[in-house]
Parts: sequence; C-alpha cells; structure tokens
Amino acid sequence: MTDAVKEAAQEAFSQTNFGAFDWVIVGVYLLISVAIGLYVKRYVSDMVTYIGAGRKVGTWLGVATMTGTELGLITVMYMAQKGFTGGFAAFHMALIAGAATLFVGLTGFIVVPLRKLEVLTIPEFYEKRFSRGIRVLGGVMLAFAGILNMGLFLKVGSMFIVGITGLPSEGEALKIVMVVLLLLVLVYTTMGGMISVILTDYIQFVVLAFGLLVATGIAIATLGWDHIFVTIGEQMGEGGFNPAAEDSAFGWEYILWMTVTAGLVGSAVWPTAVSRALAMESTKALKRQYMWSSVSFAVRFMLPMFWGICAFVYVMTSPEGADLKSLFFPPEGSEAEAMNNLYAMPVFMGRLLPPVMVGLIAAAMIAAFMSTHDSYFLCWSSVITQDIIAPLRGGDLSTKARVKLTRIVIVLIGGYVLYWGMFYKGGEDIWDYMAVSGGIFFTGAFVVLILGIYWKGASTFGALLGLLSGFLMLLGLEPVQKLVGLRYVNAAGENIERLSSAQLGLMVIALAFTTMVVGSLIVPDKNGGLDEKERGAG
Repeated sequence: MTDAVKEAAQEAFSQTNFGAFDWVIVGVYLLISVAIGLYVKRYVSDMVTYIGAGRKVGTWLGVATMTGTELGLITVMYMAQKGFTGGFAAFHMALIAGAATLFVGLTGFIVVPLRKLEVLTIPEFYEKRFSRGIRVLGGVMLAFAGILNMGLFLKVGSMFIVGITGLPSEGEALKIVMVVLLLLVLVYTTMGGMISVILTDYIQFVVLAFGLLVATGIAIATLGWDHIFVTIGEQMGEGGFNPAAEDSAFGWEYILWMTVTAGLVGSAVWPTAVSRALAMESTKALKRQYMWSSVSFAVRFMLPMFWGICAFVYVMTSPEGADLKSLFFPPEGSEAEAMNNLYAMPVFMGRLLPPVMVGLIAAAMIAAFMSTHDSYFLCWSSVITQDIIAPLRGGDLSTKARVKLTRIVIVLIGGYVLYWGMFYKGGEDIWDYMAVSGGIFFTGAFVVLILGIYWKGASTFGALLGLLSGFLMLLGLEPVQKLVGLRYVNAAGENIERLSSAQLGLMVIALAFTTMVVGSLIVPDKNGGLDEKERGAG
C-alpha cells in the first residue's frame, strides 16, 4: 500500500464527532469505576467474599450483573462483525441464546445442582463428584482455554476506542489504549474482587441499556427502516435473512453448533455466567435470574448485530459513507488492502452519533469492556488458585494467601492478554476464534457436567477421557489449521478450509460423549453419582 493510499485511508477513518467534551465524559466514568474498586476493598475478608460476593446476590442484582458481564465490548464487537458480514441471518444466534437461557431458568439445568452443592467453581464439582485429580485437570483445561479465549478481548476493545474516537489506526495509538485500559481493569479487580465486579456491573447495566437503545433509535432514524431491509436483500440475497440458505454465511451445521455454544454452554457451562449462579442467595433466586436474563441474553446479541447491519448499509449506500466503502471493500486491482471489518461499527457510530451522545456511548462501551474483563480475570485467577494450586498444595493455603495469590495471578493474566492481543495473527472472525478456544474447555466440560450430574454410572476414568477430548479443539485455530494442512491456499489462490470450526466442535462433543460413556462402563467407580436431592432442579 502506497503512502498516498494510507493517508487517504486514515483521513476517511479519522472523521468522527467525538470531541474534547466526550473525552471528559469517558474520563469521569473511568475514575468512578476505579474509585468503587478501591472503596470496597475493605469488605474483602475471605475467598467466598472475594470470588462469590458472600453468596448474597438477589434476583434483580443478579440479572443486572450477569447482563453487564455477558454484554461486554467484545460481545458488541464480534456480534457487530457477524451482522456486518451475515446480515439479519445472524439473528439466529440471539434467538438461540435467549431460548437456551430460558430453558435453564425453567429447569435449573446444570446450574441448580451446582448451587446446591455450594461449590465456587466448576472444577470444585469435579472433585466432589469424581476425584481431586479430575479437579486439577479440569482446572488446568479451564484456565488454559479461558485465558486463551480472552486473549483478543483487550485488542478488540481497544479497536473500538480507536475507531469511534478517530485515533490513528496505524502506529502506536492502539497499543497505548490497550495498556491504559488494562491497567484500569487490573486496579479495581485486584482490589475489590467480586464485590467491586458486581457493583460496577450494576452501574454498567444501566449505562449500557440507555446507550444501546438510544444509539439504535438514531441509526434507524438516520438510515430508514425500509432502506436497511432493502439494502440487505439487494446486497446479500436470501442468505442475508435465512441462516440455512445456500448463500448464507452460516448453514445448518453452524446453527447446530450455535445451539451448543451460544445456547446451552453460554448460559449453563461457561464459567463467568455460572459464577453468577453460584453467587445467588438461593436456587429460587437463581432460576428467576436465568428466566429474566433470557431476554437480555438475546438482546445482547441482537442489538450489536443490528449495529453491524446498519454499518454495512451506511458503508454500501450512504453518500456520507462513500469514502468508507473503498476502505472495507477496495476495488479489484486496487493497491489498498481491506481494512479489518471490526472497525466498521465503531467508525459508523463515530460518524452517526452527535457530540456528547457519542461520548456517552463510548463510556457505555468502555463500561462493557471493563465489566467483562473484571469477571474473566477474577474467574480464571480463582480457578488457578482454588482448583490447581490449592489442591496440589493439599489444601493448606490460608485465606489470606489465597486472596493474595489470586490477585497476583490476575496481574499475570493481564500481561498475557496484552502480549497475545499484540501478536496473534489469526484471520478468523472473533466469535469463531472464541468458540474454538473456549471449546478446549467446554466441549469436554459440557459432557462431564451433564453425565456427572444426571448419570450415576459416570466414572472418574470416563470423566478423564471426556475432558481430554477437548484438546482436539486446538485444530480449529487458524494458525494450527495451516500448520497441519486443514487450511491452505490452492494453486488458484483460493483459501481452502477442509474442516470448519462448527464441524470440528460437533465432532469433539460427540467424541467426548462416546469416550466418557465407554470409559465409565469399562472402568466404573465403586461409589458414584449424586443423590436425588442434589440432582434435582427445585
């Protein structure tokens, strides 16, 4: 790309309504968040308080904090990317997420038995049900997959800030934003633990709800409801509305894979959501939390997808967005490279929203960024402390030592996230990266939790085989696929993918079920299974 092309691209990229007063709005919000983390440090007395908020979270606060965590900036960005590339057909993921969360709330599937056992983490259940060795293995896999999964959160969140504020997309701006955001999250998460996470999540829930609705209304008023639908139909065809259509970016295998990942795993197995269930004051409150959260679980996907759709329509048809079309869809034969389509939504928002409003939206999105990072940092660090280091030490770590160790691990994870965000070069969509990396843990855990809770015949050896199956999900990461020949460029210059992430994920889940059942039948435990009361959903 020539210098002239780069300058023209940056000129188009930097046009935004974000001004000095908007920076003030963002700065004040960040100071309030950090102050909360420092203030609540005085209430942290033990690990139950630090990572479980004393198990005293009520229904409505539980709904707010679960929404605040699960509607992170990474969620907004990757779902906007899906809307930008897949149109309204991407909405199937939102509908699946809402329906699955409602199912969990009505039945208590997985989460109620875990809450009845009063465990703090999923691997702690593995020890109660199977053995300490399974707990340690589960903790290692959970920490490895979870930390790998959040490796791009920081970079993607920083890309939003760069895009909406008009900072240079080339150079050091992105790295500086990454460092500043990381430091802010680390300060108040290490100080206040789950109490600060829940309090800030509640504030962020309010800010996010307001920001999402107002921005959506402005987008519809600016582009026109009918124009949005017509443009998607003209540009994407039937595949822009029907995820099962031949020209869709999805397909039936992807829909089934989303039923597992965006649906059941996202609500009942993924640790950051489960950690909220385990902090609830009662199983009754837990089920109410999930039933009400089913709406927000659908909306947290649907609204960002709609933003991505609006960004696509703006880029493709709006006179004001004509300069962006050549950025994201450069003409054939052009020297320019297509800009990462993750930038499309924030750049669109930076141009669409008026001053002050764009600052409020930026603050809301930074709130979303922080609410996700604090929960993930706390979740993975507590797993390493509670389920790996403490069991290996024979459980003789004091409360003070556990809290201190958890804080140290949070900082170490932060260093990794900064490194990985700067150097990972995979080209897959962010959501697909997350589904694959998280699948290292959840494909096996999904099976082990279901069979461990609801089948008395499940054994330690079967659980071992089921969990280990998850490592095959590494074959879904783009660099690994290229290394082993599952993805390559043919003689015609076409990118060939032998095995999609959806196909791989479904195969690994089937393998985990098979190996756990066969392993349990071959090597049964002498004493196994939860009693009727522990398995119940009441």
